[in-house]
Amino acid sequence: MSGRFAESDVEEAALDWFSDLGYEVLHGPEIAPGEPLSERDGYDAGILEKRLRSALAKLNPDIPEEAREDALRKLARSEHPGLIENNRRVHGFLIDGVPVEYQADGRAVADYVRLIDFERPEKNEWLAVNQFTVVEDRRHRRPDVVIFVNGLPLAVIELKNPADENATTRDAFKQLQTYKAEIPSLFFYNAALIISDGLDARAGAISSDWERFMPWRTVDGRELAASTEPQLEVLLKGMFDKSRFLDLVRHFLVFEETRQGPVKKLAAYHQFHAVRQAVESTVKAIKGDKRVGIVWHTQGSGKSILMVLLAKWLLEEDSEARVLVVTDRDELDRQIEGVMKNAGVIGPESPSPRITS
Repeated sequence: MSGRFAESDVEEAALDWFSDLGYEVLHGPEIAPGEPLSERDGYDAGILEKRLRSALAKLNPDIPEEAREDALRKLARSEHPGLIENNRRVHGFLIDGVPVEYQADGRAVADYVRLIDFERPEKNEWLAVNQFTVVEDRRHRRPDVVIFVNGLPLAVIELKNPADENATTRDAFKQLQTYKAEIPSLFFYNAALIISDGLDARAGAISSDWERFMPWRTVDGRELAASTEPQLEVLLKGMFDKSRFLDLVRHFLVFEETRQGPVKKLAAYHQFHAVRQAVESTVKAIKGDKRVGIVWHTQGSGKSILMVLLAKWLLEEDSEARVLVVTDRDELDRQIEGVMKNAGVIGPESPSPRITS
């Protein structure tokens, strides 16, 4: 991009790319409280409740309305003092559904209200909104672009002016830290954070430090994008294709317990595509000639987290599956076992009955 481009140009380009992906695009002021097309009762609402109610009714037609309303209240409620704990709670709702109880035929029924149709992306409602104002504790903040799935704000994008030498991707990262501190309720639902200065573009999770915000270098995973392609376009089209984004939410976010508390990790692009292809090959191998394949790692490429993500997905596909981890060093053995325990793939007992190392 040349010096004539402004931050608003990058924002409009991002919205155009989301439109290309099949997202509805709206401008924040159009749906602000009090406007004819308003979708919120107040600026403190991060959820678009009308859209969420509609989605819950479509996805859960056999669950009574009062139970669906109970699920909505649970989603909007904060139950923990920390952002990460609240985010982990909501992430569980996204994956498993919101637990509810209701009466049917004179008996109490325990059920789950689904928030997303992971199997059929087009059955969900996809929306990109720019300049989405949120007010919390009298603090007004306006992220550049917020991505909603069924009315839930699952991604926040912060952009900087590529013509301003003093406005960098690092500044966009710092801006997101301010948002998390001042309007944390918007991030209870967050699956991905995106930062860009129009040239550089990176993705991370809500607890990622600067070093964990990384580029996304491919759209479809078959080949790396050319250096002449805008990094932001590659990232948005690579991550936010509807099917890929739902896979990312469902399979490529993991929470780990550390001494400093829980952290959330988002897979890098090479981990994402390697695990996707490995799962696909494994399923084919089970049904066919039994040949799965090899994932080749380089040093420092994140092989431990890749193995965690792969084991997690395979065990979700088949709870009776067995995962065998073979290492050549006791130190590596303990390291991988620790990573899998921290990520919740195996329980605190060792050895695990399902994963042998």
